[in-house]
Amino acid sequence: GVGMGMTAPVSITAFPAEDGSLQHKVKVFLRIPSQFQANPPCPSDESVKIEERQGMTIYSTQFGGYAKEVDYVNYAAKLKSALGSEVAYRKDFYFCSGYDPPMKPYGRRNEVWFVKE
Repeated sequence: GVGMGMTAPVSITAFPAEDGSLQHKVKVFLRIPSQFQANPPCPSDESVKIEERQGMTIYSTQFGGYAKEVDYVNYAAKLKSALGSEVAYRKDFYFCSGYDPPMKPYGRRNEVWFVKE
């Protein structure tokens, strides 16, 4: 019953298949605003969970436009290529993050994050 508004970024956990495409299971993360961090309201929908995300170091790439799945897959491949084989990061998932409301037509910011091991 408490409205918190939209926060940024919205992060979706992507689980890549062997061919680089994304498996059809997703986990969406929304940041709880600062004033609710200490005592977040309880979700009324049991499919919504409150989790604390631990600190992490990420490797990231940024791109613009209205991001689609194919864009995240392509930029993840570019980031993987840029990092090469010497850098250790989680290969079983990555984050697809967006910072803008749906109605913002220009200057959009999207990122792919790989979590450092």
